[in-house]
Amino acid sequence: MKLAQLSLFIENKPGKLVAPCRVLANAGISIVTLSLADTGEFGILRLVVDRCDAARAALTEAGFVAQRTEVIALEVPDRPGGLAEVLTAIDSAGVSIEYMYAFTYGRDGRAILVFRFQDPDRAITALAGAGIGVVAPVAVGQVRE
Repeated sequence: MKLAQLSLFIENKPGKLVAPCRVLANAGISIVTLSLADTGEFGILRLVVDRCDAARAALTEAGFVAQRTEVIALEVPDRPGGLAEVLTAIDSAGVSIEYMYAFTYGRDGRAILVFRFQDPDRAITALAGAGIGVVAPVAVGQVRE
């Protein structure tokens, strides 16, 4: 199951990260997980939120450019070698990973990682064939819009 993620460019300066977080808080939107990567002058803030369309609207109204993309949350065995097993299955299917980041919690001895794949549908099919669990949006606090 695919998840909606928002990506924003923000200036790499003190105090700039709080602005989109405050916009979401004021709109009553919860951040489920996030990743921040810097690119020198700017950072890329990637967010999975509980109401993606409402979040995008609030951020856009506040002057942010928020791009919606699809990502996939995967259950990964939370033990040494667990990630290597999942990556081996992905590599065997010939699916490219654009980026990934850790989710904020795990469950039942399994960690959850968020992946952005070049071809998400092909990745889902390959992962299911390898017995790797794809986490449904409801399981990660995502409300479908």
